[in-house]
Amino acid sequence: MPPFSTRTRLATVSALTALGAFASLGTATAAEPALNGEWAPFTRCPVDAPAMLAADGLAQTPQCVVSSSTSGSIKLGNTTVVTGKTNLQIGIVQNADGTSSVVAPPGGALIAEPATVPGGLLGLMCPSDIPVITGLCESLENSSLNKITATMESVGAPYAFNQTAGILTDMPIVALPVRIHLENPLLGSKCYIGTAANPIVLRPENRDFPAFDMTFFQGDGTSDPAGEMSRINLTGSTQNDSTFAVPGATGCGLNVGLINLAVNAKTGLPSASGNNSLTLHNTQTYLTGLNAPGTVAPRAGAVLAENWHSAVK
Repeated sequence: MPPFSTRTRLATVSALTALGAFASLGTATAAEPALNGEWAPFTRCPVDAPAMLAADGLAQTPQCVVSSSTSGSIKLGNTTVVTGKTNLQIGIVQNADGTSSVVAPPGGALIAEPATVPGGLLGLMCPSDIPVITGLCESLENSSLNKITATMESVGAPYAFNQTAGILTDMPIVALPVRIHLENPLLGSKCYIGTAANPIVLRPENRDFPAFDMTFFQGDGTSDPAGEMSRINLTGSTQNDSTFAVPGATGCGLNVGLINLAVNAKTGLPSASGNNSLTLHNTQTYLTGLNAPGTVAPRAGAVLAENWHSAVK
């Protein structure tokens, strides 16, 4: 078998593994607190953020929002794969004039469970009759180079939150800037699709009406019809976005120019709006806040934070 260079090996592996990398979209999650009762879903609400604490209950009202999905799919360029669990958590400051601002948790608004590609590179391209690929298969067997992971990361705070869109259909609920970190020893540590300066911006919309319910509870999360807190529950909707554009990969491999080209060629990137889509199945969305924030003005933000902390088990 003729020898092949490190550059050729890297380019070939990158081109053949980009599809697999998308199949494992996910983000490592840090340890989160367990919360009592009705507070349970809001494990990352940024109640201690200055903007949330400053909400007085009159001109500004603080709220917590969480939206999760157990499964879905994403199409980026010419690649369509299944995605895993996703979890979005944000703080919202509703202004008296009807506008609002979004506050992201310190670790980012959007996270998902970590995942790896089943079978790694061997599962994607082996066996093969192509000599170069056969050589790579032999070198990857029982090797750490076989493993591929990918991470969908928040880059900057979400924006353009529309509370009304959460109960309707075909209206963007929030704008989520993200990037995808592709990780494999042959790709290096700085291989991304999207960047902080040029992110993928997801704007999910309900495609069907969610089931609506409202519950009431005490500050510590204990269910109570006369409690000072309320929670809106919007469940079971499929969410979708087919408007976002996807930039090309950057920073991939030792020879970044060559490997970027290989990844982009395999996945059809960059990809303009209209060629990509995201679908999230059976979304579970919850919004909570004080029933009468004006009665505790100007301490509404501080009271919300105190209630959240009182619910930590």
